[in-house]
Amino acid sequence: MVTIDDIHNAADAIAGHVIDTPCKASHRLSEMTGAEVILKFENHQFTGSFKDRGALFKLLNLSPRDRKIGVIAMSAGNHAQAVAYHAQKLGIPATIVMPRHTPDVKIERTKGFGAEVLLHGTNLHETTEYALGLKRDRGLLLIHPYDDDEIIAGQGTIALEMLGAFPDLECLVIPIGGGGLIAGNAVAAKAINPNIDLIGVQTERFPSMLQSIQGLPIRCETSTIADGIAVKEPGDLTLPLVKEYVDEILLVNESHIEEAVLMLLEVEKTVVEGAGAVGLAALLSNPQRFEGRRTGLLLSGGNIGLLRLSSIIQRGLVRSGRLVRLQVGIPDVPGALADVTRLLGEAHANIVEIRHQRAFTDLSLRLADVEFVIQALGRDHLREILAVLTDSGYQVSSPDIKTGNM
Repeated sequence: MVTIDDIHNAADAIAGHVIDTPCKASHRLSEMTGAEVILKFENHQFTGSFKDRGALFKLLNLSPRDRKIGVIAMSAGNHAQAVAYHAQKLGIPATIVMPRHTPDVKIERTKGFGAEVLLHGTNLHETTEYALGLKRDRGLLLIHPYDDDEIIAGQGTIALEMLGAFPDLECLVIPIGGGGLIAGNAVAAKAINPNIDLIGVQTERFPSMLQSIQGLPIRCETSTIADGIAVKEPGDLTLPLVKEYVDEILLVNESHIEEAVLMLLEVEKTVVEGAGAVGLAALLSNPQRFEGRRTGLLLSGGNIGLLRLSSIIQRGLVRSGRLVRLQVGIPDVPGALADVTRLLGEAHANIVEIRHQRAFTDLSLRLADVEFVIQALGRDHLREILAVLTDSGYQVSSPDIKTGNM
């Protein structure tokens, strides 16, 4: 099993080749969550995630023969980029197999690092089976994304840096996919401070590590916004380490992950992918668990596609009452639409879109149904806008308000 000495060896080996990423307190997130939040920005690594650490340490330990033959890795993106980048730097041929639905940003960056990229399968299990076949056919060395002692040791160097900067951390909250990240960091953290609370986080849709520890059949869904930890099978090496060192595993839902991604973007001005935001999502969904405690959150990666990020932003604006659809019944006469737009302008609502029609409505034949998409400053401002319209005699409804977004 991986030991603290292995992790110190990894830290010495990769020093100067990966970034000692910023680790700092977030006063605003602390106010918002009730915990004393310390953030570790692994999304600042060159390839955008913590995977640089384990991949480099593994590649540095290859024999000259293995370096010449080349390596193969299977990954949904971050491990792929890390292996491709560091293999290129070390002059090692790399073949990467990725699931077909992998975000384009991860595929293109992996190709940009000089690797041969093959797309196969709809999930990591199917991708792994295909990669193992290629490994046998081509005689390549497999660089496993998490179930490898050197990978685990390399990832554990994060805890050395966090506890070096903040030795009084009470909790460490870490995402769990296959378990390599939390296993290495749990070994390191518990060796430095046996009393530190190690909390793992998985999505409700992919609770494979928790189910394995509980002795339950593994049942996962097909997709999650946190695709980087959408792993259906924990590692043979990582599972016993998690059992020994991790104190609790929390599950978070998709809406809390989206909220966490948006919150980190707004508050910390940092882009984090779904898997990297699950730690904050755990604080948002379990505030009493962390209240008043100095809690380290590992922002494990920032490789998120722009379309997905755009959708998260739009949905977050709707949830917070800053982007709203209003359906207004107006007299079907000239000047009526101008009057409503005047009222919205006086209420400082920004009109994004207007649609109006007469057929698909239950309103009187003398009225037209107009849908406005508006930007507001939040729920209080939205209430003021609604009051202005209703006080002026207009019938107003909103599908967003009906679904609880007020």
